[in-house]
Amino acid sequence: MSGMPARFNPRRPTVAVNAALGVALVAGAFWAYETLSGPDTTTAADASVRSVRVQRGTVTKTVSANGTVQSAATASASFVTGGTITTIDVRVGSVVKKGQVLAKVDPAAARRTLAAAQADRDAAGDALERAEAAGSDTSSAENEVEQAKLAVTDAEAGVAGTTLTAPMAGTVTAVNGTIGSSSAGTGSSSSAGGSGASGAGQSGAGQGGTGQSGAGQSGSSGGSSSGSGSSSGFVEIADLTRMQISAAFAEADATKLKEKQVATVTWNALSGTTETAKVTAIDPSATTSNSVVTYGVTLALDKVPAGARVGQTVSVSVTTGSVENATYLNPAAITTVGTRHSVTVLTNGTSEMRPVEIGLAGDEATQITSGVEAGETVVLKTTTTSTTGNTGGFPGGGLPGGGAGNFGGGGNRGGGTGGR
Repeated sequence: MSGMPARFNPRRPTVAVNAALGVALVAGAFWAYETLSGPDTTTAADASVRSVRVQRGTVTKTVSANGTVQSAATASASFVTGGTITTIDVRVGSVVKKGQVLAKVDPAAARRTLAAAQADRDAAGDALERAEAAGSDTSSAENEVEQAKLAVTDAEAGVAGTTLTAPMAGTVTAVNGTIGSSSAGTGSSSSAGGSGASGAGQSGAGQGGTGQSGAGQSGSSGGSSSGSGSSSGFVEIADLTRMQISAAFAEADATKLKEKQVATVTWNALSGTTETAKVTAIDPSATTSNSVVTYGVTLALDKVPAGARVGQTVSVSVTTGSVENATYLNPAAITTVGTRHSVTVLTNGTSEMRPVEIGLAGDEATQITSGVEAGETVVLKTTTTSTTGNTGGFPGGGLPGGGAGNFGGGGNRGGGTGGR
């Protein structure tokens, strides 16, 4: 028996191999746990980790929208008395003063009406005198005289209404008629508004002048309206020295807006041109177009830049929140779970996960109210994609041989979904 060769027992190496794998897995799990554990855990930092410093400065939050340039004051001037237009004294672009003559219609019919009213007044006066001389009751005659006087006053206004004058100083933005055409009377000469200047209008609107026929006018398009299509008067006037911005903000952004908030306006057609403005009005009701809800907002420009014109498109950015001298971080460095926030701080080559409190979440930075100080270094979060499509955990989706499970990309502390 002693001469028989030793028999190999295959079970003993298998036990040894299994034991070694078990130790490796336990060691790997412990290492993963220590690396990803809570705020009190400190580990050696990877030299390739991206990091940023906590800084101090101003954190700003804004909301943006597109808008258009408008005049802050506009007026529509219309003839009180209708008739055939005989004179147009202004054209688009003319600068006018308040009370300046803009145009005239033929006054012949209005003057005939005035003459008849004056004759009726005189006749009523004579009738009153006869009644007084006869000692008769004069109440009816006195009433006739008063009515005749009112008719004369109205007829005089009708004559005056054949001349159209400027209700305000400004620049003519549209002339909606031509010499020789008819203009209806409105009974009131003009209406003025706080905003909404018309567009460029048509080019050329008749010559200034002396009431000659339409053959001498300079090619206006009769009856055309302003560029916005909202003109209602014969002549549209806008104050181009005072401009404002009209913008439409999304409903979620509009809830953050308040009057007097500061904004920055950038002109699309004027390269490099920006100007400050303030919110002056927010529409109380929404406008819905193609299922998109917006609110109109008016902003007053602090200064009108050179080259600015009514109707130009602009980009508007309104500051809804700002904190000066704030401690802040890049948002990519902050981990948020529910209402809790944390960052990973690098100190002397080691990393420490630390809870923080945040304040204003700005456009490019987030205010930190406690947990870190300016000058400290924190890790920027990175996202890696595993071979199974999951993200988070270790590169590749888990521990070697672990597939999509374990502590790596498949679940538990590594993030994503999956089992251990």
